[in-house]
Amino acid sequence: MRLTITDRKRIECASGAASETPRRRAHGYLLAALLLPLTSCMVGPKYRRPAAPVPSAYKEAPPGSEKTGQWKPAQPSDAESKGKWWQAFGDPRLNVLEEQVNISNQSVLAAEAQFREAADAVRIARSSLFPSVTTAPSYSRAESSSTLFNFRAGNLTGGERTTLDLPVDVSYQADVWGSIRHSVRGSAESAQATAAQLENVRLAVQAALAQDYFELHGVDGEEQLLTQTVNSYQDYLQLTKDRFASGVASGADVAQAETQLKTAQAELIDFGVARAQFEHAIAILTGKPPADVTIPSAPITAELPSIPAGLPSALLERRPDIAAAERQVAAENEQIGIARAAFFPAVLLTASAGFESGSFSQWLTWPSRIWSVGPTVAETVFDAGRRRAQSDLARAAFDASIANYRQTVLTAFQQVEDNLAALRVLANEAQAEDDAVQAAHQSLDISTYQYKAGVVDYLQVITAQTVALQDEISTVNIHTRRMVASVLLIEALGGGWNASALPSEQELARGGK
Repeated sequence: MRLTITDRKRIECASGAASETPRRRAHGYLLAALLLPLTSCMVGPKYRRPAAPVPSAYKEAPPGSEKTGQWKPAQPSDAESKGKWWQAFGDPRLNVLEEQVNISNQSVLAAEAQFREAADAVRIARSSLFPSVTTAPSYSRAESSSTLFNFRAGNLTGGERTTLDLPVDVSYQADVWGSIRHSVRGSAESAQATAAQLENVRLAVQAALAQDYFELHGVDGEEQLLTQTVNSYQDYLQLTKDRFASGVASGADVAQAETQLKTAQAELIDFGVARAQFEHAIAILTGKPPADVTIPSAPITAELPSIPAGLPSALLERRPDIAAAERQVAAENEQIGIARAAFFPAVLLTASAGFESGSFSQWLTWPSRIWSVGPTVAETVFDAGRRRAQSDLARAAFDASIANYRQTVLTAFQQVEDNLAALRVLANEAQAEDDAVQAAHQSLDISTYQYKAGVVDYLQVITAQTVALQDEISTVNIHTRRMVASVLLIEALGGGWNASALPSEQELARGGK
């Protein structure tokens, strides 16, 4: 902001007249010195992290697991980053795919750009803590009317006139009530929330990729199993044909065996749809078109990692979405301070200095100097309740952010409990299904021997084959679901991330690096 001074004051300064005595100048400096200490005052509530419902232990966690600390890979290595949680599965192809998420995934790149925007907003807000300096050199040539009479000077003022102006204006808004500092803190806390949101997007994409990867190879496991079953059905079809040729079996047995084979072959072909869709989804998550990604077919070979849940209270620091919600509460708290500071007068310190003359030869000489300095105090006398409404609005937004934070915490505990329960239940189901598979194979062997001996018809063999196939497919499905539940549990626990990784206000002021 540039302070305007009268032409008379400029003329007096240009002629060398002492328009401002040292005493008056000292008064201005004294007033500014008295105002500066007031910048230590800040209005508005101090921030405290809101309380959240945190249980003492997880309901679904095995006894004693709360003492094992944070999640670590099954075979941890000091050289490995704790954030690379997928390495716990020991699958090299998965490791390669996950590394491409940070480089090419468009959702992660968009979130990263949003974080850089938020970091730049912090730098913009911090700039208000310092004075602004502007300059606007100008040159003008004008002619005034000769019919105008200057009664004070007693002569005509007409004729041409040249004006050369080189002002330098300094403006500084004294942060007496802390409005600017609240704004800086609010911007920094919003940037920290954005940084946590970036990590949450990154974790979600990494977890989605791992889920699709294991489900794809789960399909491969079912496909491999059904391929073996088709080969077995071909052998059984040949057996019934041989028995039919020797007059032992009926044509109905041959038709049943052939129907069973063709049905299995059709189911085998159908697996290609699901596999293609999972492969395409993985390609998009790695930022590539589906045509550029081909994943070799193979059943799941990775083992389930050990994933201690740790203490529930640690979840508040390990989940990036919780950290983002908490930082948003802090940012809304600063908005209350800004709204309350609006009730107090604003103090603006301005100064202007420079050179002004009518000729180039005298333009930058000491007699052509001009200057002005002085404070401005602005206070709103009547606003029809606007500031009060803004203060109430900030308080309501703060209350809403607290509720969102607590809901995020509750949802996080639900996700952890859900996946702990899933792993516990699926482990028991896997054991039961393994027993069922063994029993189904024994039943199939007995039915086959009885059919060859002519004791039972082929329908009993088909029934035993169907039960055995269903149990084997269930085994593959359960193992796939356990792998996916492990991924979801790691995601629910934060994936090895910690809120201490959030950038500080000083780091954000340097560009978020």
